[in-house]
Amino acid sequence: MYDFVIIGGGPAGVAAGVYAARKKIKSALITDGFGGQSLVSADIQNWIGTKSVSGFDFSKMLEDHLRAQEGIEIFYPDLVERVDKADGNFQISTREGKILEAKTILVATGSRRRKLNVPGEKEFDGKGVAYCSICDAPIFKNKVTAVVGGGNAGLEAVRDLLAYSPKIYLLQRGQALKGDPLTQEMIAKEAKVTVFLNAITTEIIGDKFVTGLRYKDVKTGEEKELKVDGVFVEIGSVPNTEFLGGLVEKNEWGEIIIDHKTQRASQEGIWAAGDATDVLYKQNNISAGDAVKAVLNIYDYLNKQ
Repeated sequence: MYDFVIIGGGPAGVAAGVYAARKKIKSALITDGFGGQSLVSADIQNWIGTKSVSGFDFSKMLEDHLRAQEGIEIFYPDLVERVDKADGNFQISTREGKILEAKTILVATGSRRRKLNVPGEKEFDGKGVAYCSICDAPIFKNKVTAVVGGGNAGLEAVRDLLAYSPKIYLLQRGQALKGDPLTQEMIAKEAKVTVFLNAITTEIIGDKFVTGLRYKDVKTGEEKELKVDGVFVEIGSVPNTEFLGGLVEKNEWGEIIIDHKTQRASQEGIWAAGDATDVLYKQNNISAGDAVKAVLNIYDYLNKQ
């Protein structure tokens, strides 16, 4: 029986593990990988205290920090497949056949980017294909870019790129942009931005790095090509919360609804932090901070129990 089990090995999960160990909470962490979505980033420039670090080095940095702690058991690589409530506590079942019992849980499983699933996307992931404009826009300084997605995520990506990219193409598969009207108005005034509506991205092309993008004009059926150095895929994300079933309350997108003062979920004994929650901004630094907040609240909760 653990007092506390952390599910996830990204910035939120590792931050929780470090703080739990320092608080001498009998805890365990289960993850199938460290670093979260940042693992594929070529250059992370906004992790506070570190000017520049690759996604690979960032994940190693997190893992090393966690393993330096005493008193936390790490189950890696493994994946949680199910969580059940049992006798007032929780039973956690993993892919490797382990069953852990816990008094409290922190869900820090993050999310996965919704993919285009077109040729070239996987091959050039981290080599010109990006999924986080806040993280990666500076890498594309003086480079031509394309943003796929006309919702708020796509519009925000364009706005992030304005300071760096001399030419930005925005491709939306529908007949109109769907994002915030004020942001649309701002983008419409930018000479460096060209919007293509009814444009379905069909392929990302390149050699060692991205050199272009092909799309289909829905109205004419014509295949067209744009020469670009980078493609930002901004069509939303999917929270990794399926394994919880109906144990906690989620919103329409599957994000765990939390009390943002404490990080508590609707089910007593479960907290959540990071991209798996309904937090407004999905960022590594925010995820880590929210996880620390959760552990401090869990520590108080366990002491009162």
